[in-house]
Amino acid sequence: MDTPSRPAGRVRAALIDDSAIVRKHLAELLVRGGIEVVCTAQDPLFAWDKMASLAGGWPDVIVLDVEMPRMDGLTFLHKLMVERPTPVVMCSTLTEAGCATTLQALAAGAVSFVTKPKLGLRDFLEDRSNGLVDAVRAAARANVRAAVARPAGPAPLARGTAALPAALPPAGPATAMAETTDRVIAIGSSTGGVQTLEALLRELPRTTPGIMIVQHMPERFTQAFAARLNQLVPMEVKEAAHGDRLVTGRVLIAPGGRHLRLKRSGAHYVAEVSDGPLVNRHKPSVDVLFRSVAECAGANAIGALLTGMGDDGARGLLEMRRAGARTAAQDEASCVVFGMPAAAVNIGAADDVVSLAGLPRWLLDRAAERVRAPAAG
Repeated sequence: MDTPSRPAGRVRAALIDDSAIVRKHLAELLVRGGIEVVCTAQDPLFAWDKMASLAGGWPDVIVLDVEMPRMDGLTFLHKLMVERPTPVVMCSTLTEAGCATTLQALAAGAVSFVTKPKLGLRDFLEDRSNGLVDAVRAAARANVRAAVARPAGPAPLARGTAALPAALPPAGPATAMAETTDRVIAIGSSTGGVQTLEALLRELPRTTPGIMIVQHMPERFTQAFAARLNQLVPMEVKEAAHGDRLVTGRVLIAPGGRHLRLKRSGAHYVAEVSDGPLVNRHKPSVDVLFRSVAECAGANAIGALLTGMGDDGARGLLEMRRAGARTAAQDEASCVVFGMPAAAVNIGAADDVVSLAGLPRWLLDRAAERVRAPAAG
C-alpha cells in the first residue's frame, strides 16, 4: 500500500474546497500559522492529479470540504484511504446534516475536523483561533495506517441476541436492565476516537456493565455521535443527561460543552452533567469523569484511556488505579495518536497496555474478576 512518509519539520498541506474565497482565506491562515500550502483545488478530481505531480511529493495533510461538485468529500476520503492513506482534516458546516456527514468521515478515517459557521464565515476564516492550524499540525503526526488497517467489524448484533462471552454470568430477565450494575466502565478518547470507539463497542454484548465515555467533541456532534453508535452496536447508546441511570447494557456519552461525572444516588449510579471551566483545555474532560469514577466506584470501576492528543485523562486514570480500579491504556500501534495513553503509561496509571483488538476481551475479563483492594499510596 502506497503511504506518504512522516513529515519532518515544516508541515505540507493541500486544501480542497469548491469556494475560491474559502480556499484563499484558509490558505492564508495556514501560511500565517507556519504551514506550507503546496496545493489548492476546487474538487477532489483536480486535487488528485495536482497532488500526484507535486515536486516535493504527496502532501502531509489534506484539508477537505464535504460538499463539492463532481466528487464529494466522503467519496474522495474512501478512495484516499484505500489508495493513498493520508491524514485528513474535514471542513464542514455546523448543521445537523454537517454533523452526521462529519461523523461518517471520522469513522472512515479522517483524523479531525473544524466546523464552518453558516453565518459570519469571513470572520471565521480570518480567525487564527478557529482551530484549523492546530488540527493540521496534530493530523500531521497521526498514524492513519492504524485507522485504515482497522477492520470494520461484523454486522451489528440485534439487541438481546449478542453472544455472551464465557467469562460473564448469564443474562438475567429483561427487568435486570433496570437494576444497578456493580461494575462501572469509564473510557476516555480524543483524536481518532470516533473510529476507535465504534470498533470497540461493536464487540461488547448488551450484558456489558454500564459505560461512561468522554470523547472530545463539540456540542451537537456528541448527540449525533451517540445516535450513530446506537444504530451500530449491541448496547444502548445515548448522550448523557443529568440524572441518567448507568445500568448494564447502556453507554452514556458526555455531551459536548459539558462535564460528565459519576454519582451515587442510593443504590444506583447516575450521571451528573454540569457546566464549569475547561479542564486540560477540554469540556468535557476525561480527567473530570475519571476522578468522579475513582471517588464513587473505586475498586468496582474499570478504566481505559484511548487514542488522543495531549494528556487529558492520565492523572484521572492514576486516581482510579489507586482507588483499586483496573486500568488500561491503548497501545501505540493501534492508536491514531499515542498522546493520552502514553501520558498515562508514563506516570504508571495503566495496569496494562492493550491493543484495540484486545480491548473488548480485556474489559470483559476485568468485569468478571473479583474486586481488588485499593493500592497503597
